[in-house]
Order: sequence, then C-alpha cells, then structure tokens
Amino acid sequence: MNRRRTPRSASAEELLSTLQHLTARARQEVELHQARVELAQALQRNMLPVALPSFPGLETAARYAPARHGLDIGGDWYDVFLLPDGSLGLAIGDVQGHDVEAAAFMGQIRIAMRAIASTAADPGEVMGRTNDLILSMGSSLFATCTFFRLDPVTRDLRSARAGHVASVWATADGRSGITSDAGGLPLGIEAGQQYPVTRRTLDAEGAFVLLTDGVIEGPSLSIGDGLERIRRLVDAHCGDTAEELAEAVLRAAVLTGHEDDAAVLVLRHGPVPTGPR
Repeated sequence: MNRRRTPRSASAEELLSTLQHLTARARQEVELHQARVELAQALQRNMLPVALPSFPGLETAARYAPARHGLDIGGDWYDVFLLPDGSLGLAIGDVQGHDVEAAAFMGQIRIAMRAIASTAADPGEVMGRTNDLILSMGSSLFATCTFFRLDPVTRDLRSARAGHVASVWATADGRSGITSDAGGLPLGIEAGQQYPVTRRTLDAEGAFVLLTDGVIEGPSLSIGDGLERIRRLVDAHCGDTAEELAEAVLRAAVLTGHEDDAAVLVLRHGPVPTGPR
C-alpha cells in the first residue's frame, strides 16, 4: 500500500531567504518609483518659468502644487512671456497623466506655444498650430490649455481655449464672474481644429485668475461649485497684490482635498493708462 508523503515544511533558513528576496525586490521598486518622482519634480521645476514679466499697472504671479499625496507631479503648467510686438502672452494648461512623461510633454507644449505665438498674433491660430504640431510628435498624451494675448497699453485681452476650465475675474468696483468662452477640443486629439477667439478689455482695476482643475475640483467638490468658491475668494481679495491673491487661491485648493496637481496664474491690472502709446 502506497503512503502519501507529507509535504516537507520550509526551514527557517528558507523562509528567511524568501523574505530577504521579497524585501529586496520591494526596495528596488520603491527606489525606482522614487527616482521617477524626483525626475518629474526636477523637470517640473526647470520647465516652469523662474520669473514672470510685468508692466506698469500690471502684475503677474503664479503658484504650483503637486497632488495632495505628493506623487502626481508634472501635468500642470503656466507661462507668461513677452512677444515681439510688445504684447504679453499668458498660458495655463493641464497634461493628461502625470510622472516623467507628462512633465516632458508639458515642456514640449510650452516651448511650442511660445515659438508659435511669436509669429502668429491670433490666439486661435496659436492654439490650432500648437495642436497640429503636438499631433505630429506622435505622443499618446493630450492637454487642455487656455492662451491669452494682452496688449499692455490698450488692455485688449484676446483668448482661445482648448478644453480647459474657465477663468475667474473680479474688479475693484464690485463686479466678478466666471468666464464662459467658447472653445475647442483639447490639444493632441484631432488635427485641423478651429479655436474661437474671445475678446475683452480690462478697462478697470481688478484681477483675472487662470487656474487648472486641481484648484477647483476634489472628491466632494464639483468643478462648478469650485469655480464659484474661487469667484467669491477673488472678489473678496481683489485689492490684494498678485502674489497675495495667488497664494490665497492656492490655499483654497488645498481645502478641496485635490487628488490632482494644481496651478494658479494671476494677472492683476490697474486702470487703463492714458496718454500717448
């Protein structure tokens, strides 16, 4: 009669060896992930502008924060730059995804938009050409974005939007609102897109605030409610400096419990200047 053999119990040495092997693998994976996070952080820091330009009567300020748990880095960006005709270009956007790939893609979009804006005056054309250039790169990522072109003398502000969240504004005389500009698809989805241009004049003292959805949306806060919350905040702090207002908006983003990174770009403007150009 055959007797069934009892499985041999693993020895203490074998169990210890297995545990050491699993621990080493886990440590390697943690170190690899940490390296990717640190690389994304470095890309983010080096691809965002170090200093923002300003004009008499105009202030700009920006803030960026990673996601609440500190790992989702690289998707959001902002930019402010001078154009050859003396206008001011302002952009804010959000790349799908995070980590190193999103940070690198963000840098490509920022550089491409700067280059195109220096040769195309119409914000809709800037957005359309940037979209087509992104598609030619063959990336699987896409991005939402809003681009503004401001004449610092006349305060003529023209903008185009590619699937991005609305902006918020307020004036010193007590008016405030949320923009409802028409727009097109996010960048990097479909070639040949047309992006309508919205035109407004910053004819009174006030603030115009650009932001990403990480500022206004959280697990228990919808985009609409978040925008209204920021509108009230900007209205209440309209007299603050651009730096103070940007800091206040970013603090409000923390209260959403946001699971995405967040970017804020503030344009603080005085009355339209008088006199010769």
